[in-house]
Amino acid sequence: MKNLLNGAAISALTFAFASQAVATEWNASVWGKRRAFTEHIEKIAELVSEKTGGEFTINVSYGGLSKNTENLDGISIGAFEMAQFCAGYHADKNPSITVLELPFLGVQTLEEEVAASKAIYAHPATVADLARWNATLLMPSPMPQYNIAGVGDAPKTLADYDGLTVRATGGIGEALTLIGAVPTSVTSGEARQAMDSGIVKSIAFAPHAHMSFGIMEAAKWWTENLNPGTVNCPVVVNSDALGALSDAEREALLGSVDESLAYYIDNYNNNTMTKWWALLDEKGIEKVSYNEDNLAAFREKAAGPVAAKWIEENNARGLPAQELYDLVITTLGK
Repeated sequence: MKNLLNGAAISALTFAFASQAVATEWNASVWGKRRAFTEHIEKIAELVSEKTGGEFTINVSYGGLSKNTENLDGISIGAFEMAQFCAGYHADKNPSITVLELPFLGVQTLEEEVAASKAIYAHPATVADLARWNATLLMPSPMPQYNIAGVGDAPKTLADYDGLTVRATGGIGEALTLIGAVPTSVTSGEARQAMDSGIVKSIAFAPHAHMSFGIMEAAKWWTENLNPGTVNCPVVVNSDALGALSDAEREALLGSVDESLAYYIDNYNNNTMTKWWALLDEKGIEKVSYNEDNLAAFREKAAGPVAAKWIEENNARGLPAQELYDLVITTLGK
């Protein structure tokens, strides 16, 4: 009887371990707190679990796994299976996707941002670029055009940007430099502290980030239509982890991308922006609007030179830079 009981216990334990082995659990590294910027990640985790009956789960960690500037490094060594990062945090590590951060590309909607991002993500040069980090691009985090919020005197003309300190990264920072501003690239989580301490007088963010990081609690003005560009913040997965998924799990993940992005866009347009306009009214924020002459002057001084520089530098890296840039423009044209 003792031997029989031991055998039964061993069988039960073996079944339990086998059941555990069948289940797949991923960790996703993001930062800050849950917000509009992460809703597609939360949604894809929900959909994957539903489609696999809970056999494939994705745990979303807000800062518990890595610094936001080190998420790509974490993916490369398999410290976690999924992560979000912004190209401008480390342009040298992902030069191909920084084309999407060039200023004044003419993106008007989140849908256009998704289309341009998907086109670049699928280009062989981009795939190879991210493969250096054992990373596979899964989906973009489409963001509206950045605009600048700040303290002190609002910049009403191009000349008013001369000497203005601003938190800005990537192509936006380069463009602002060309019109005399002084950018610094502190992380999003450090932006409010930088403003409070006087390191910068203004912050370039998308609306959700201005709200999430408390910028509008201090800001007095906001540039309503400067629209200098945005950052590109993909969600990537560890290529080995992706390859280890079963066919059903992989289909559950990849087949949920479009639905997750649609959910993200609907939430941003109908929830985040409603809160944004209400907040501006509540705080009495001055909306700075530029006429077409001013906007044309911005574009002439910043857009062309930054794009030309990007193409030259990345051609030297061995990237088909002109081809990538043209792909963005033609995709937006469609």
